[in-house]
Amino acid sequence: MLAFPTMPLDFPTGGIVDFARYQQAATKTLQPPIPDTDPVLVPLLGLVGEVGSLATAYKKRLRDGAGLVSGKQYLREELGDVLWYVATLAHRFDLDLEDIAAASLVKSKDRWRPTPETERTLFDDTFPESERLPRQATLEFMLQQRDRDGRTVAVLTRDGIPCGDPLTNASHIDDDYRFHDVFHLAHAAVLGWSPVTRFLLGCKRKSDPRIDEAEDGGRAIAIEEGIAALVFSYAARHSYFENVRHVDHELLKTIAAMTSHLEVSVLRAADWEQAITMGYAAWRQLRGTRGGILHLDLDQQTLTVE
Repeated sequence: MLAFPTMPLDFPTGGIVDFARYQQAATKTLQPPIPDTDPVLVPLLGLVGEVGSLATAYKKRLRDGAGLVSGKQYLREELGDVLWYVATLAHRFDLDLEDIAAASLVKSKDRWRPTPETERTLFDDTFPESERLPRQATLEFMLQQRDRDGRTVAVLTRDGIPCGDPLTNASHIDDDYRFHDVFHLAHAAVLGWSPVTRFLLGCKRKSDPRIDEAEDGGRAIAIEEGIAALVFSYAARHSYFENVRHVDHELLKTIAAMTSHLEVSVLRAADWEQAITMGYAAWRQLRGTRGGILHLDLDQQTLTVE
């Protein structure tokens, strides 16, 4: 339990309390730092301890039953203690609790993805149809063995016409990175963005030289390829996202930094998470069946393997 000093007369005791008022009031009850000790130490250790107390309160609620009134009151009290330490710790770090709360909501919104029916971003609606990512397309991945060196390559075709070059794993490890163009197709399906897919399918926006250079050109293509390689390295350590529902937030922040100057930067981390997990679901199927037919649907934001 917390032992506060005498409560100030202006300490809020009822009604609605905003974060700014709460932090101001909470810091008035904060004891002076212990001499020759980091002033952050006591509230930091206090927060750790109160989180443990909260876990204990929840354990008792499980044991005694959720209907027990005292159990709910105990949880309320422990959550209040956690909030007090968060407020005072923010003060010690010279941070504003209201700003922290607002930033937290922004982050939460970034990780939440609305349904396709409520929001859809397409970056090429105003361009001629020949310069738009195809809203629906059927493609095929096939494995072939090259005569000149005996290596197995993946060939992506649309209507029997090759899209790009045959791909090897480009590695000493046989990890089926040769199928990695499926990640770019997933980017196109979910994000409505993929410079690599535009190159493969011949739908770069050449009618606007500035867009063609900055958004569909070599630098943007290299960035997307870099993202594919970066995520693949992460995925290899996480079972290629099989039975994994979420992507690490730090990885998504890195992707956001890499694409901060591109049109896709307006999308959420949740959109990238959806594109990544969808791409790897398709990749795992292609890997298991050694190829297959892909159905790309930008309207429904899906990529499926037949």
